[in-house]
Amino acid sequence: MSDVVEKTLTALPSLLSLDSQPGSAKLSSNSKLGNLIRGITELTSKHEEEKLIQRELLLIKEQVSSPNTTMKQMKELMVRAIYCEMLGYGVSFSYIHAIKLAQQGNVLEKRVGYLAVSLFLNEGHELLLLLVNTVLKDLQSTNLIEVCMALTVVSQMFPKDMIPAILPLVEEKLNHPKEIIRRKAVLALYKFYLIAPNQVQHIHNKFRKALCDKDPGVMSASLHIYLQLIQENPEGYKDLAPSFVTILTQVVGGKLPMDFNYHSVPAPWLQIHLLRILSLLGKNDQSTSEIMYDILDESLRRAEMNHNITYAILYECVKCIYTIYPKSDLLEKAAKCIGNFVLSAKINLKYLGLKALTYVVQQDPKLALQHQMTIIECLDHPDLIIKRETLELLFRITNDQNVTVIVEKMLDFLRISKDDHTSMDLVGKVAELAEKYPYKCFSVCI
Repeated sequence: MSDVVEKTLTALPSLLSLDSQPGSAKLSSNSKLGNLIRGITELTSKHEEEKLIQRELLLIKEQVSSPNTTMKQMKELMVRAIYCEMLGYGVSFSYIHAIKLAQQGNVLEKRVGYLAVSLFLNEGHELLLLLVNTVLKDLQSTNLIEVCMALTVVSQMFPKDMIPAILPLVEEKLNHPKEIIRRKAVLALYKFYLIAPNQVQHIHNKFRKALCDKDPGVMSASLHIYLQLIQENPEGYKDLAPSFVTILTQVVGGKLPMDFNYHSVPAPWLQIHLLRILSLLGKNDQSTSEIMYDILDESLRRAEMNHNITYAILYECVKCIYTIYPKSDLLEKAAKCIGNFVLSAKINLKYLGLKALTYVVQQDPKLALQHQMTIIECLDHPDLIIKRETLELLFRITNDQNVTVIVEKMLDFLRISKDDHTSMDLVGKVAELAEKYPYKCFSVCI
């Protein structure tokens, strides 16, 4: 049996509170779910899998409809139904039973019921209305686990028309003494903002309170909301720029708990969110940009090129530097960083460098001209995606001085290209450049 299957069978009992052998973390040999997974992995064709799953679904349907089935048994039946659904087989007959399990079971059974509902149903499903009262009851529960489960479901899927019914309860949870409840409440409000922004306009001040929360997880969750708000209205949140800079300074300085680190990099996804927010706030604003320069310089210095996640941080940092009001020494450092990307022997880094240059060109084509010879060399790379990105970039940086060289390179590539899509796209680019610079291109194209 493969290592993946072994790890799955080992993890399922603890994740879903299923029965396992005493003293063992693995599903017991007589577990029906374990037998199903093992049976599927031993099959040799899709046809055999379909026959096995159809037999399993008939058995599940019969048992969930039986009045003698206990909640404990229903819990395992739902997990088996989830597994079948994830393999692509319809289990619509079990949807109503998943809702009943979330409504009537104990904490462990409700957990599986809520999980099944979140996987089976979408926001527009009519059966979801049957869960509203259960969510309302669990949000008012004194059991933290039940409150967490209700908030999780609300943040994933909830009928838009029913938001006013639970909004006050979710707002209350922003003041809950437990940080996990506050964090889930913020994420639920973020979901509400995405699907019904007008219904949460009145609680923007509470978002600011979440941004200043003493728990980094709650603060981090609030950044999702602020990124969305600032994308829509940067001017309305300029006063928060110092706060975001302070947070990023603390993150880069390693002030957050070690739990937020990834491969020894301090809270990388939090850094990426903050850099995107700062780029929106500093665009075309000198005074706001000036307070960001020091931390952007520090971010470039600390994010060494030694891991994929630091590459992502550097990419966002470079984008931020080229988006905000320019500072010459920062631009030079960002350009050096891009050059290191493009010159890298790693395909992913080279592609990232080309994407960064494409972004830079959108801000000012002149900023990428210093890399034009390096870019042209990328046309000789064996990877087709790298070549396509290079051609797009060359087209964007073409001017009166370099048009002859670039069109020659494009035509050379066109002569050897075997990809129809790339060839058609390239012909269009050459034709557009010939129309824009007719005298320069005439001798090249004939």
